Amino acid sequence: MSKRLFATSLLATSLLLTLSTAQAGEGHDHGEAPAAANSNGPQRLPDGSVFLPKPAQRQIGVRILVGTEQSLPRSLELNGLVLMDPNAGGKVQAMAAGRLEPGPRGLPNVGQTVRKGEPLAYVTPSASSLERSNQVAQLAELRAARQLAEKRLVRLRELADTVPRKDIEALESEVASLGERALALGGGLSGRETLLAPASGVIASAHAVAGQVVDARELLFEVVDPQRLRVEALAYDAAVAGDVHSAYIPVGNGGKVALTFVGAARSLRDQALPLSFKTQGEGLTQLAVGQPVKVVVQSRSKVSGVAVPATALMKNPANQSIVWVKTAAERFEPRVVMVEPLDGASVAITSGLKSGERVVAIGAALLNQIR
Repeated sequence: MSKRLFATSLLATSLLLTLSTAQAGEGHDHGEAPAAANSNGPQRLPDGSVFLPKPAQRQIGVRILVGTEQSLPRSLELNGLVLMDPNAGGKVQAMAAGRLEPGPRGLPNVGQTVRKGEPLAYVTPSASSLERSNQVAQLAELRAARQLAEKRLVRLRELADTVPRKDIEALESEVASLGERALALGGGLSGRETLLAPASGVIASAHAVAGQVVDARELLFEVVDPQRLRVEALAYDAAVAGDVHSAYIPVGNGGKVALTFVGAARSLRDQALPLSFKTQGEGLTQLAVGQPVKVVVQSRSKVSGVAVPATALMKNPANQSIVWVKTAAERFEPRVVMVEPLDGASVAITSGLKSGERVVAIGAALLNQIR
């Protein structure tokens, strides 16, 4: 019985040795397995192209776009500035120097919604003691003169049968005039200026504190309608003003805010021609008055090229603009290209890329980092 067990174990041992020898093979030990795995991973090849296996392409989210050459509008990037719409906003300034007092709802805060004509604050006029005493004296004289005129008017009315009617009417007019003058002077002493909201919108800026002494024409509040703004761009070529077809402001990740061309100035400012645009829409929540922006102006003239997303554009070590082109299932080659802006989210490749070639539209940044 023991001899049979010994023979069975010896046969099993010999089979295991035979299988291990067949799996390893001649010249293939376990120490060379990591090197084989690295040779199949993402790597930069000597000619500058990149080898990227299919699993790695899915992992980094590579997406391909087939380029098609077409006629595209020529674009130009201009420096711009966001401004308030003069018909949908305004400034609140004091007409005269005085002390600031809160309005019915207190002093408005930045971002608070207001309606057109709503009282925002009051300004009590300031005057020196000498000016105030002179006004008080003039008011006393006017009141005394009115009292005398009223007494004379009473006597003339009692003698209406013997006194000409024109004398009575002249005295009535004098009494009314003295009363109005006294009322106006008294209102000037005790009255205050009401600062009203010039338009409906939100408070964009506030420079007011209760009890603050303000000067005449001092800016206290700015009211802006956040859904209606203006954009001013500077063009250093006057011919741009007559060739504007559309314009955009790039915002966020590939987003854009459409602009409507209003007109161009007829005088230069710092050797540049101001172009005015207006805009409306929900995308304006990402813009603020006074914010510098990049305005992409599309002209009526056309350029021949391949439109690709701006995210497909990369830089090589020589700081040249490149795109990655898929030439095989797992191989990508860099191409040096010349580009022109289109609409802020896309660019036109005018040279370096042929129609029908497959361009990496998404994932080019990670692909460009493979070494």
